[in-house]
Amino acid sequence: MKNLIVLAIVFAVLVHSSHQLSRHEVLSKFVEKRRSGVTSEAKEWVAPSPSTSSKYGWKLNQYAQDGLQENDKITALPGQPEGITFAQYAGYVTVDAKVGRALFYYFTEATEDPSTKPVLLWLNGGPGCSSFGIGAMTELGPFRVQPDGKTLSKNPYAWNQVANTLFLESPAGVGFSYSNTTSDYRNANDDNTARDAYTFLLNWFERFPQYKNRDFYITGESYAGFYVPELADTILKNKNSQTSFINLKGVMIGNGIMNEETDNCGSTDYAWSHALISDEDYANQRCTSSPLSYTTHNTFPSRAQSTEGQIDPYNIYAPLCSSDYNLKWASSTSIDDTSTNGLDGFDPCSSDYVLTYLNTPEVQSAIHANITNLPYEWTECSGVLSYSSNATTMFPIYRRMMAAGLRILIYSGDVDAVVPVTGTRYSINALKIPIVKAWYPWMNTELDVGGYSVIYKGLTFATVRGAGHEVPSYQPSRALTMTKSFLANKPLPS
Repeated sequence: MKNLIVLAIVFAVLVHSSHQLSRHEVLSKFVEKRRSGVTSEAKEWVAPSPSTSSKYGWKLNQYAQDGLQENDKITALPGQPEGITFAQYAGYVTVDAKVGRALFYYFTEATEDPSTKPVLLWLNGGPGCSSFGIGAMTELGPFRVQPDGKTLSKNPYAWNQVANTLFLESPAGVGFSYSNTTSDYRNANDDNTARDAYTFLLNWFERFPQYKNRDFYITGESYAGFYVPELADTILKNKNSQTSFINLKGVMIGNGIMNEETDNCGSTDYAWSHALISDEDYANQRCTSSPLSYTTHNTFPSRAQSTEGQIDPYNIYAPLCSSDYNLKWASSTSIDDTSTNGLDGFDPCSSDYVLTYLNTPEVQSAIHANITNLPYEWTECSGVLSYSSNATTMFPIYRRMMAAGLRILIYSGDVDAVVPVTGTRYSINALKIPIVKAWYPWMNTELDVGGYSVIYKGLTFATVRGAGHEVPSYQPSRALTMTKSFLANKPLPS
């Protein structure tokens, strides 16, 4: 029996000679594998523990960090606008010196009172996509790259207005992260990713001791629907006198995979309910049993030929990148331009600008990127990884997080057809959590419905109206309002 997540996800090292993949290609391959698999029993992921006597143990690598914080400070990013007063840092944290494995990070202090703000870690998914190039540069970071690929503009909805934001390129082989042992790229999996991210955090907090014991949140999207709970579970499992300075308070996950059975059902139902596939396709692919039971066994045959046409499944109503858009945006410098589909100035070609910018030698020097160790030029999604996982469900981890008292926000951009809101709702319903506050519209401003929300016992669910897969890209204002409420431990405004 085949299972999507059990299958290794083989990337462009086999199919793309230049090692360049877009996030769309990576996740599309992942989802198609998921839809074409035959599900078996739900398989739980087991958090690793740094204990040599443990079956799941590993040697915890902790290294001296003296003086490295100052070395990582960025004087200024090339092309950044005037008047930037918050501190920025970027560089590497070694997670295994023996094999030469190091993870790249980008960190921006809060724009005001960083000494009082929490630390928020952001992880992009894929698996294998860049948290720096995608998350920081096209979503929630302080800057957006302009069409010239050389200059930056301010993001007025950056999340460092409410938190000190940390972006991690993970696992090794993603973005600027690397290993000197190429087998690490072939052996990428959820266990190694969680282990390295945990090791990274322990060392990073030693490098930045002023943030020890600060309120800490893990956030992310897409395949980070696995990354985030698995890292949280690892922290909870290993919380002891040595590592208790990781003051984990909660997790926030956007359009994230959660549970194979319900995710599969939701993808098919969303495509049909939004008139993307025919009745005949739906009859061949829909769930044949209740999507609320993740122990059932359903078959999801892959479509031989897409019937959805030339659209972006990550936002089914957004424009595609074209030369016309490149010309239009070449004369625009404001993210507030809402003339395009009401998307807060969303530019469908932004990934192209980031690719140019991050492959500029001056930029790589400014962020202390060690490009000589990379097996390829920088790209938004890795072309050297073969990724695998034995897990099919995060349900047991969600129950452990709720039992530990972590705050949990699951949010969905409602025009994403890849990891759609229907699958997320099926998954949450399958958890059978009591409702504390029933479905209600939440407000971004007095006249702007940001989306809809349900508050459960131990978990909040929210939709973001008009947002695609990468919510802060498509609806940055609504995403920031949602994040403010979450960090303040308040319900979304009604």
